[in-house]
Amino acid sequence: MPSPFEKLQRYIHLESERGYDNRAVVGGLDKIIPWWEPEARISAISEETLQKILERLRNYPKADVNERQRLVIELEKLLEGPAKLPRPERHPNKPPQNKPAPQSDRPKRPENMTRSERAERPAVQQTRPAQPPVQRPQPLLQNNFAPVPPPTNEALNQGLKAPVTVLQGIGPSNAKTLAALGLRTLDDLLHYYPRRYDDYSKMKPINRLSPGEVVTILAAVKRIDNRSLHGGKREITEAILDDGTGALRATWFNQPWLSSRLPVGTQIVLSGKVEMYLGRLVMNSPEWEYLEQEHLHTNRIVPVYGLTAGISQKQLRKAIYQVASFWAPRHQDYLPASILESGKLMPLSTALSQIHFPENQTKLDAARERLAFDEIFLLQMGVLSQKRSWQAAVGQVFVAPEDWLNEIQAQLPFELTGSQKRALEEIKTDLASGKPMERLLQGDVGSGKTIIAALAMAIVAQAGAQSAIMAPTSILAEQHYRSLLKLLSSDEPLPGKPFRPSEIRMLIGDTSAAEREEILNGLANGQVKILVGTHALIEDPVTFQRLQLAVVDEQHRFGVAQRAALRNKGENPHLLVMTATPIPRSLALTVYGDLDLTVLNEMPAGRMPVETHILLPLERERGYQLIRSQLKAGHQAFIIYPLVEKGEREDESKAAVEEHARLQSEVFPHHVIGLLHGRLSPEEKDAVMKRFRDHEIDILVSTSVVEVGVDVPNATVMLIESANRFGLAQLHQFRGRVGRGDAQSYCLLIPETDESIENERLKAMVETNDGFILAERDLQQRGPGEFLGTRQAGFTELQMATLTDVRLIEKARQLAQLLFTQDPDLIQLQNQALKAEVARFWGNGRGDVS
Repeated sequence: MPSPFEKLQRYIHLESERGYDNRAVVGGLDKIIPWWEPEARISAISEETLQKILERLRNYPKADVNERQRLVIELEKLLEGPAKLPRPERHPNKPPQNKPAPQSDRPKRPENMTRSERAERPAVQQTRPAQPPVQRPQPLLQNNFAPVPPPTNEALNQGLKAPVTVLQGIGPSNAKTLAALGLRTLDDLLHYYPRRYDDYSKMKPINRLSPGEVVTILAAVKRIDNRSLHGGKREITEAILDDGTGALRATWFNQPWLSSRLPVGTQIVLSGKVEMYLGRLVMNSPEWEYLEQEHLHTNRIVPVYGLTAGISQKQLRKAIYQVASFWAPRHQDYLPASILESGKLMPLSTALSQIHFPENQTKLDAARERLAFDEIFLLQMGVLSQKRSWQAAVGQVFVAPEDWLNEIQAQLPFELTGSQKRALEEIKTDLASGKPMERLLQGDVGSGKTIIAALAMAIVAQAGAQSAIMAPTSILAEQHYRSLLKLLSSDEPLPGKPFRPSEIRMLIGDTSAAEREEILNGLANGQVKILVGTHALIEDPVTFQRLQLAVVDEQHRFGVAQRAALRNKGENPHLLVMTATPIPRSLALTVYGDLDLTVLNEMPAGRMPVETHILLPLERERGYQLIRSQLKAGHQAFIIYPLVEKGEREDESKAAVEEHARLQSEVFPHHVIGLLHGRLSPEEKDAVMKRFRDHEIDILVSTSVVEVGVDVPNATVMLIESANRFGLAQLHQFRGRVGRGDAQSYCLLIPETDESIENERLKAMVETNDGFILAERDLQQRGPGEFLGTRQAGFTELQMATLTDVRLIEKARQLAQLLFTQDPDLIQLQNQALKAEVARFWGNGRGDVS
């Protein structure tokens, strides 16, 4: 295989033969830099010589013919040593070998031209047809470069790491702008996918255009002029375009230079929306390109990228085209052939080309599917690896005596639902398996997750080991602590209450120093069997004698490091994570695929559904009247606002602080109204919630911080202002704060405007109390952010995959599981590229196994 220096010599030789017209390589001689530089660097060449060669290649397109001849001679001299070949013989009168032409059509050699001929000679020779042929756009990413052997994998990887400044037209200033988008290397550009597409592939003659259409036309400029508007503050360029069937007016604002770029007679391609003005067809600010050039912005399905200040669509499109046209066809496919065939997937190189500059909608759809599949597949491979690593560990076996466990269940104030019984059986099986349990217990608000966790902790504690449950707030931790004391302990040993209160303790931020010391000693010597707390549990002084079960409540409220710190307090402890946010099936298959899933889908007997109603803003007084009637009956109420104070956003939505004062003075002057929001300290929040729980407060005015809060069975009304601002998951969590007692409860949704009454989320809340149905809708409307929290560490954000596409998710999951059973460590030769890509996708590899 020829060395990179021999390859470059051939291009230089061809450039000399062509008369230095900068067309030995389509796009210009400097276009070889991105692939040539990495190959050259891994060869034996000094940095000084390499930089001299690169400098001349970069300067070549900007030089005139005489200067190019000098640069070619200098390049030949610089390449003589590295190539270890004699200088190629010059053939000044030989016609181009790859483009035979009649003698009369051959360009003159520079040395045979007069000075004036040299000055007038264009750098690129073009021939304009008399009439533009109407044709479909040709494949964009074919035959863009003279054929060269593909670079080695090492050169490929190094080449994609090259900075964006190696591209034509990208200097330090543009590079800084691109960096604001996270685009620093060629690889970043290649994987910066369009956010949408404009389909300009529909080409029509002018006489068949209709207002409102988005089309492409081929036409010639018949007239063009500039004129000032608004006293010279703005300038408009107007052109009359004619394609032989009719005329159309095109206008551009503040681009006076267009009149010199588009002289009369210039044939161009325009794409845009057709409008009607004063009885004439017009296009306002259409995209345009010369007929002869490669069409990136018109006459095709055009990619539209996310931008930042300082760069235009055309600039970014051109930069990405330079990368995609060269590197996409050379990109290695990391998926093994068996996966490509089974999944009926487009090759990666084709997908990377078509996702940026698709030839048609069919190929665009196939490219999207391939790239989305890859993201889900790589996610699955990492998740499966996490699960395998966890299951490879040895877990302590815990088997609960049936009679002992039945006694505890018999003394419960209620009978377990069918789904609770199934959950308990699954957890008992996990604890007895000899492998660390890794289970996600999900259930709607009030479905009874806490009692299942309590029974699991009891099973571990009766064998002499320890359990810990970590909650996101002190008030929630105290709620769990009270429940555990009530369910599992008594001052004297009783059937069904096997623990003393001293064996169940709570550790939170405001635990006194003396009590903290007592708890720490009890943990160290094993006297404390169950510890309830907040993040205080994971602080260094907390040392367990034998932690064997870690329970995390409202798991999405904790970061990966916090959950890992709790697990590390024991030796391969069993893990149970709980959430009141129903997880859509597609997320359970992907992001939570490393966890065994248990769903509590039944509500306790006697629990009445919360009545949900939408009120118009003018009907607010009806809501207040319902609250008054409930307060008179001895109940309590919540009123939720989206903002803490006015002025937080441009719109002046109702805010908690101002509304709290108004409600207290004007609406409910004879009742105690509390205020809760995110600017209060944790201690202040807990104090307010305790007063509300103890019925020292009748109405709690709050922001979304109450979404996860204390159990107040006496609260029967949840009134949510500006309800259209909240997602379904949040609205459902708010609603779950009421309806926890025996009395009928109500949820009132008041949107900001009458028009917002048609909000889909509000309608869904009225239609169903099923959290899983609402979760699926919320995932479709708002994406996965509501559910993920800080789920993954180093997790690459999905660009192409949609976590509502269950069909694609199941296909990727099935093929990932199949490959994982065959080669879990990806050690087989055909899986080496995939192994590297999995490592890259997962970043530092610190995925979360909880």
